[in-house]
Amino acid sequence: MSERLPAHLEISSMIRLAETNGGFAMVLAKGERDAGTILIVSMFRGEDTRLYERMPQLDGTRPFVLTKSQDIEKPKEFDEYISRRRSQDPDIWVLEVDIDNLERFIALLPK
Repeated sequence: MSERLPAHLEISSMIRLAETNGGFAMVLAKGERDAGTILIVSMFRGEDTRLYERMPQLDGTRPFVLTKSQDIEKPKEFDEYISRRRSQDPDIWVLEVDIDNLERFIALLPK
């Protein structure tokens, strides 16, 4: 039996975690219900947009790691990147989180 939580339950818990920490979260794209990859688009008050995704580590953990930041001079590039990822893998979940102290929020997520 896999130790991994089904994606839809993990997404629900992330939404609740964001809300209990004074933030807001919403699903931008639903992926595969049980095993979809989760991308987190983060920001605070609509600014400083960043993308986090799980990266497997040698010790077996799978922490969320910053993989892309939005260039304020090229705002469409960020959205195009996410669109390309979705077209390559339709099982991807995209969760948008607007929260202060994002690093604290990411640290609270299971590895």
